[in-house]
Amino acid sequence: MKPDMFENPVRILVGLGFPTEVRSVMDAYRYLIEWPISLRDGPHSIALKACHAALCGEIEVETARGLFAAFAEKHDLLGPETDLVMPTNGRWSRDPHVS
Repeated sequence: MKPDMFENPVRILVGLGFPTEVRSVMDAYRYLIEWPISLRDGPHSIALKACHAALCGEIEVETARGLFAAFAEKHDLLGPETDLVMPTNGRWSRDPHVS
């Protein structure tokens, strides 16, 4: 496992509300760098500095994860924690003979 990987990814909503997983400090850092300048605020600044510090080995990766998750929560970006389970039989089956 890479040293900047999160133990548990942070699931955020991007674009038109599609969930994606931020799995590492570098992923979080890239996301924060691309955040619109006009929307940057205190939580953004703190998360960005934490990710930079984690990449430099100055703080723990999980500390940066927590601050990135707090930023995402503040901006209503957190996605659902659980995956949807699709049925494998019945009307969702590819076999038209299965009911």
